[in-house]
Amino acid sequence: MSESARGGALPWAALAPTLDALPPASPPLRVRGRDVGVHGGAVMAIVNRTTDSFFPGARHADDDVALAAVERAIHDGAEIIDVGGVRAGVGPDVSPAEEIDRVAPFVARLRAELGDAIVLSVDTWRAEVADAVADAGADLLNDTWAGADPHLVEVAGRRGLAVVVSHTGGLPPRTDPRDVRFDLPADAPAGTDPLDAVVHDVVTTLAAGAARAVACGVDPLGVLVDPTHDFGKRTVDSLRLVRRTPALVALGYPVLMALSRKDFVGETLDLPVDERLEGTLAATALAAWGGARVFRAHDVRATRRTLDMVAAIRGDLPPRAAVRGL
Repeated sequence: MSESARGGALPWAALAPTLDALPPASPPLRVRGRDVGVHGGAVMAIVNRTTDSFFPGARHADDDVALAAVERAIHDGAEIIDVGGVRAGVGPDVSPAEEIDRVAPFVARLRAELGDAIVLSVDTWRAEVADAVADAGADLLNDTWAGADPHLVEVAGRRGLAVVVSHTGGLPPRTDPRDVRFDLPADAPAGTDPLDAVVHDVVTTLAAGAARAVACGVDPLGVLVDPTHDFGKRTVDSLRLVRRTPALVALGYPVLMALSRKDFVGETLDLPVDERLEGTLAATALAAWGGARVFRAHDVRATRRTLDMVAAIRGDLPPRAAVRGL
């Protein structure tokens, strides 16, 4: 039994090494010269202009309903609004023209009514849509399909926008993963956990994508790297990427986590989409502790409170009303 367990004093020298275990955080996202998520990270609220999003609560095809959702998200603590015009997964075809019609006028309306206080993001993989929403006032292009259209990142650089660089395991847009496998590199040390093969693949892919974005003219702090949970991955892969958040932070770019109510949460807990909030928040807390900076979420208020609690534990934010014991 140790001295401390017997009631004796624990030598400071034995305690001190445990005090430096705080993982570093990724830098804040920079959008048009403004830093976002400086204290406690940022919430990116999901507002989809579709009728078939996998989570019914994110379906806001009607303009007034969508605007109310945006206003509610801002009230609940969102700093970024992510507008989507096409379901990410398998579904009916949506032409570029229809996607533009769903998102560009709405982005223009938001910009006119909200000014520059909120960052406006558009979830698209198409360069022509990117150009249209840039005209409408978008600040950020959320390319969840890993550069499937190689010209999208060129639009971001040319128009002065921030951009999300993602990882999909090489899948084309709107396809589901099948027979997923990641192999460890030949130079991996003996004894490396085979599940860390996905971490190597993601980090390598994101590093290359981020470098291309910078080469295209995107501010390095405007490159938001996203491991893209579920896309091209098994549930065990997505769980490992939450655990290895510090490896993503080590790339030196702001890190995005899009965890909200995803299938890896559902499969882990064997729960349908409408019962995945607690699992989402658990993963959010761990990723925030690991240093991720931006969190794409359906449940803005719960996510904001989770991030603030983690930030206070990390020492990044003070308690708001600390009077106990004073």
